[in-house]
Amino acid sequence: MFKKHNQKIGIRPLKMYIERDSGEIFNLKRISRIKSNFKLITQKRKKSNLKKSVQVAREHKSLPNIIQQEFNIKSPRKVFSTDVTFLINRSGKRAYLSAVKDLCTKEIVGFELSNTNDLDFVIKSVRKSIRGIKSENLIIHSDQGFQYTHTCYQNYLKEKNIIQSMSRRGQCLDNAPIESFFGHLKDECDYKNYMNMDELNRIIGKYIKYYNEKRPQWGLKRKTPIEYRSLLSY
Repeated sequence: MFKKHNQKIGIRPLKMYIERDSGEIFNLKRISRIKSNFKLITQKRKKSNLKKSVQVAREHKSLPNIIQQEFNIKSPRKVFSTDVTFLINRSGKRAYLSAVKDLCTKEIVGFELSNTNDLDFVIKSVRKSIRGIKSENLIIHSDQGFQYTHTCYQNYLKEKNIIQSMSRRGQCLDNAPIESFFGHLKDECDYKNYMNMDELNRIIGKYIKYYNEKRPQWGLKRKTPIEYRSLLSY
């Protein structure tokens, strides 16, 4: 019976076929013992690629680009831009920075560092960025990185009533503001000599404080992000 079905059935189907064809009653332990004695190994079915693709689709979902490169936002705490970049020291050690930028004031409102590029530290950076503000109807824009398409990240935003926007695939200009910040940081911040994460946190924190409070920007009427925010009414 086992060979008749091309060695692809387990003990439960064997029990049903035997009892149906012969009328004899075999319990599962007996069938398992017989299989073991005669070294009858069931060939496992390969997982369906279609099933895998469905599982991936359930776990990762891209969303529309709401802001459409409209970066000239008039009010603070309305639209944020976020992304992840890597930082490598002179020894070749890599760390990851997740940052969140307010598109109105150009201020970095939240950041997190990690040794691993994972979902948890990205959510932590967003959590920091909304601390003390009303997050309802806030828009957070990102690319289609795996963290941002993951259901855990998307569910976190939904819990906070945050609207999610995504760049088109392969269109880096759709998220240009945060990329611009990363470019300035890598040009201006001396982070390559860091030895551990505590030191890197101190270096990046100090630069972001400088960027927000001391570094004027032409597009902000030559004010710093903090100075510019003080000119605006909520």
